[in-house]
Amino acid sequence: MHDRHNRGISMIRPAARRVAGFTLLEILVVLVILGLMASLVGPQVFKQLSGSKTKAAALQIQELSSALDLYRLELGRYPSSDQGLEALITKPRDAESWNGPYLKKKVIRKDPWGNEFHYRAPGQNGDFDLWSLGADNREGGDGEDRDVHSWD
Repeated sequence: MHDRHNRGISMIRPAARRVAGFTLLEILVVLVILGLMASLVGPQVFKQLSGSKTKAAALQIQELSSALDLYRLELGRYPSSDQGLEALITKPRDAESWNGPYLKKKVIRKDPWGNEFHYRAPGQNGDFDLWSLGADNREGGDGEDRDVHSWD
């Protein structure tokens, strides 16, 4: 009688083990599927992220250009290359009618890659030139390394 009782338990245990978890093969199949999905989706996500930094740089240049235009409306000229963009937040010595700061946050932010914006007045492409050299911080380049200009 004791043997019958043990046999009944041993017959139930294997079935309980099968239901309790996943097999190694099932886990490997799921991992392979996840790997394939990541290899297809990953490059697209990174392409969008790099494009968004370029767009952010263009928006920052647009914001700085608007502040420079306001500066010119009040003072009759753009800040010189020597004064730079700092003239938008700190009154230059020779600016009697300066009514700044011309940027809301009173700070000249760096481009999305952590580099300084470049400013030249008078510009070679307009009244002033304002640009970022992209991720590589060098002239030229493609993709995320390409330059972003105020005159484009």
